[in-house]
Amino acid sequence: MSVSPTAFDNSHYEKACDQAIAMCDGNLRSTIKALIMANEFLEAELMELQAAISSGCAPLQSEPTENAA
Repeated sequence: MSVSPTAFDNSHYEKACDQAIAMCDGNLRSTIKALIMANEFLEAELMELQAAISSGCAPLQSEPTENAA
């Protein structure tokens, strides 16, 4: 399923960019470095989860329980 360009809200990404740059005191190189590092961390975590799933070590999803109040 693809998202049409007219339904795409770019303001979310603009705000996220502004926040990332502000967190790095306006230093664009530091911002890019931080984003690359975060991406590498998430990629490593994804690989670990995929390995756990393929080896059968992934936790089972529990079904939501209803509160009996």
